[in-house]
Parts: sequence; structure tokens; C-alpha cells
Amino acid sequence: MRFRDLKNKTKTKSERKQTKAKLARNSSRIKAFITDLFMIYAPILYIITYIFMGGKDDFQNSNLAPFIGVSLYALIYTVLVSKFGQTPGKKAYEIKIVDAKNGENLSFLRAFCRFIMFLFSASILIGLLVQFYRKDNRTLHDLICGSVVIEEPNKQ
Repeated sequence: MRFRDLKNKTKTKSERKQTKAKLARNSSRIKAFITDLFMIYAPILYIITYIFMGGKDDFQNSNLAPFIGVSLYALIYTVLVSKFGQTPGKKAYEIKIVDAKNGENLSFLRAFCRFIMFLFSASILIGLLVQFYRKDNRTLHDLICGSVVIEEPNKQ
């Protein structure tokens, strides 16, 4: 960049192209999470409980069944986030999970790490409350995994 441009505080063509994406609102993130629970996790639990276990009593007495349910949800969530950057709930509210540095989709490993860190953040609860005190609305699992949730209008 030339000194004259710096002095006049003008941006070069490449800097003008790099527009910052609009960050997702907290309400959209929460609604998308609840939608994902009903669209992905609830059917998994239903199938495990009534097709494989034979009823709610067997499910409640099993230690393995809830772990299998969370594992299946983690696998589905990770595949969707790494491939599309969105889950069905995030697509419904037009938000997307991307890399904070370059704006691309997360790798499978980073998406899985983000899910594991989400479980940790939710268990200590303070990890989820971090977003209410930050200007960029990033939670603890976003900070650890280097991701950000942005608004992305559906292109139709």
C-alpha cells in the first residue's frame, strides 16, 4: 500500500473486497439450537427408545443409550457443519458457522472439536454466557475452535 493511500486513509481494491460478515444475533442462535434439538436429536432419541430399547423404562435404566444418542447427534452435527456450515436449524434462521480467520467452512475435526467444546461449555454454563459479554457474540467453544457464527441470507 502506498504512503499517500495510508495518509488519506483510503483502502486498496483488495481491502474493499474483504467486507466483514454480519454476526448472528443471540436470539437466532438460540432458536436455531432449539430447532436442531427437535429436528435431529429428538428423532434419534425416539428411535433409540422405542425401536431399539423397547420403551422408556429400558432407556432410563441404560447408561449406554443416552451416550449413543449424543454420539449420533454429534456425528450428524459435525458432518453438516463441516460440509455445509449449517444445520437445519441454522439454515432456517439464515446463520452459518465459519472459520473466524478466512470465512470458510470448518474441517470435520474442527467441527467435531467445536461440538465437544459445546458440551463442555454447556456443562459449566459460563461458556455459553460469554457471548452476552462480548461484542462479537462468540461463545467459549467458538473462541477455542476459532469459529464464528454469521448471518448468511439464503440465496434463492
